[in-house]
Amino acid sequence: MTIPPERLRQIANRFAELEARMASGELEGEAFVQASRDYAELEPVARAASSVQAMREEIAGLTEMLADPELKAMAEEELATLKSELPDAEHRLAIAMLPKDEADQRPAMLEIRAGTGGDEAALFAGDLFRMYERFASENGWRVEPVSMNAGEAGGFKEIVANVTGTGVFARLKYESGVHRVQRVPATESGGRIHTSAATVAVLPEPTEVDMTIDDNDLRIDIYRSSGAGGQHVNTTDSAVRITHVPTGIVVAMQDERSQHKNRDKAMKVLRARLYEKRREEAHGEEAAARKAMVGSGDRSERIRTYNFPQGRVTDHRIGLTLHKLDEILAGSGLGELIDALAAEDEAKRLAALAD
Repeated sequence: MTIPPERLRQIANRFAELEARMASGELEGEAFVQASRDYAELEPVARAASSVQAMREEIAGLTEMLADPELKAMAEEELATLKSELPDAEHRLAIAMLPKDEADQRPAMLEIRAGTGGDEAALFAGDLFRMYERFASENGWRVEPVSMNAGEAGGFKEIVANVTGTGVFARLKYESGVHRVQRVPATESGGRIHTSAATVAVLPEPTEVDMTIDDNDLRIDIYRSSGAGGQHVNTTDSAVRITHVPTGIVVAMQDERSQHKNRDKAMKVLRARLYEKRREEAHGEEAAARKAMVGSGDRSERIRTYNFPQGRVTDHRIGLTLHKLDEILAGSGLGELIDALAAEDEAKRLAALAD
């Protein structure tokens, strides 16, 4: 993708203007904070643009040197090198110019729910959670369960966790959707392959400043916890159900003995769901286009199949099959899938930018 010279000049002028404002000492408070953000966002674009501009100018100078018989041979050699390197430099610039998702650097709320398949689906949900835990560990992230509902034979009927670290949402956002598993359950005596599913939703986590919630919009119900948990289950009204009346979004939490802690956790999940809903509404068609690649978390959208008998994992959005099932479930191989999805997403956005 070739960036017009005028666009390069605009980038250089804007960056120079920001540098001058930052150095002037005139900016204070929120104005300085905003200018700092703009500078940090524009800096990689400006550096890439400067590199492209310098290469183009050098090519122009070498082209003029071709007319000099004594310099022609040297100029031809350097021209060949520069012309082969310029497309890569322009590609890097085009990528740097792509609109950034403001949520990419945020932590994420990871929700995994067992779908069709009974106990086997719950076991698979547990496999997926451990895969993400290991992947997070490799990336230096922290995973903290917020709530969980264990399956009777192991795994989870549902688990919600908070994942924190650098660039969490940028990587994990490609995981939203239906994950399908094909394998022979341990309880299957006939050796038949069963198909089960689990759904994954990855939501960027906002701060209270990003997503303020009016208390008047909430209906909060307190009730007695149910299921495993000890004697307090029958004696303490600690479970919390919060309904956001305008949207109908409901979050229930009962993992903690403390009603206050359950309320805090429920509000954290509610804030993430409302923030994602607001993002979808704000971006409109752009969000719909992104979901076609990234995945929407829609419970009916099958994005990936894990086939145990063949040892393969297939991502249906990009038609990629890797015969590395063990590595992927161990977390170490998941990055290859995510890299491929990110590259495809990038290519589609570059194509849209060129149209």
